[in-house]
Amino acid sequence: MASSSSLVPSSSDLTHVMKRGRRCINWSEFPSELTSSILQRLGAIEILGNAQKVCTSWRRVCKDPSMWRKIVMHDLGESMEFDLEIMCRHAVDLSQGGLIQIDIRHFGTDYLLKYISDRFSLSIYISLQIKLLRSYCYLTIVFYFACYGSYSLTWLQFLTFTAIICRSGNLRSLKLAKCYSVTDHGFERAVVKLPLLEDLEVSYCLLSEESLKVVGQSCHNLKTLKLNRRGLRRPRFENDDEALAIAETLHGLRHLQLFGNSLSNTSLSSILDNCPYLEHLDLRQCFNVSIVGDLEKRCSERIKFVRYPSDSTHDYPFDATVFHMDSDEEDYVDCYDFDNYD
Repeated sequence: MASSSSLVPSSSDLTHVMKRGRRCINWSEFPSELTSSILQRLGAIEILGNAQKVCTSWRRVCKDPSMWRKIVMHDLGESMEFDLEIMCRHAVDLSQGGLIQIDIRHFGTDYLLKYISDRFSLSIYISLQIKLLRSYCYLTIVFYFACYGSYSLTWLQFLTFTAIICRSGNLRSLKLAKCYSVTDHGFERAVVKLPLLEDLEVSYCLLSEESLKVVGQSCHNLKTLKLNRRGLRRPRFENDDEALAIAETLHGLRHLQLFGNSLSNTSLSSILDNCPYLEHLDLRQCFNVSIVGDLEKRCSERIKFVRYPSDSTHDYPFDATVFHMDSDEEDYVDCYDFDNYD
C-alpha cells in the first residue's frame, strides 16, 4: 500500500481548531481509541511515513503495540521514497511481540524474513527461560531483591523486557507475494522458526517443492496455504512436484489455493487422499486438471467448496491474464519473467 501524504493532515491543520456551528473540534485531542481506529485504516506505510509525524498525540498512538498486530505493506511503486525493508523491520519492533499477521508484497528478502523469524525464535527461548526462572528460581530472585535492593530496578527492567519479547510468539499468518528476492534457503531458514503458523501465502515467489516440504515438517498447525502462479495453457506440460509435496507433508490443511498450478489429475488425487480435512480447494487456471467422472465425484463429496479451472477470476487479487503457449520451449521459460507482472 503506497504512502499518500494527501490522506494525512499537516500539523498546522490539526492544531487549528475547526468550527462546526457552535462546536469546536480539536482533532489532535481525539480519544486515543478513536484516533487508533482511524489511523489503522491508513496502513503501515502511511502511518510510519506521515501520520506519526503530525503531532505528539498521534505519534503516541502510532507507537502503541496494539497498532501493529497486523502489518500490511505492499510496494505499489509509489513509495520508493521510503526504504520499505527498514520500515517493515521498524513496524515489527513496534509490535513488541504482539504481531499476529504480516503481509508483504514486492519487496521481501531473505534478510527481512530472518529478522522476523529471529525475533520469534528468541521469544521462544526467553519464554522457556522465564518458565524455568519462575519454577526453580523464584525464591532466589526474592532473596536477591531483599539483599540487593539497589539493583532491583535493573532486574525488573530485564524481566519486563523479556515478558514483552515473549509475546512475539503470536505470529500466525505470513503472506508473501511477488517477493522475487526470497530464496529457498532464506525461506526455509525462516519458516523452521515459525512453528505456530496457521496461514501461509507464497504467491508468485521463486520457491521450490523442497520449501513446501520444510513447511510441512515445521508448521504442524498450518490450516491455509495459498501457492499461486500465472495461468499457463500448455496441457502437455505437467509438474506435480509442488502438489505431491503438499500431499506428502501438509495433511492438516483446510484451505488450499493452487491458482495457475501445473499439477495433474494424479497429484490432485494424492492431495484428496492425504488431506482429509480439506474444505476449500481453489484450482482456477490449473489447466492440466480434468475434473470429471470419479475425480469430480470425490471432489463434490469430500470438499465443501471447489473452484474449478475455468471458474471466474473476478475476485482474484492479482493479474489473472492467461499465457497461451506454443510448442517453443524458450517461450515457456520467458513466461516466468516475473518482473513483467503487474
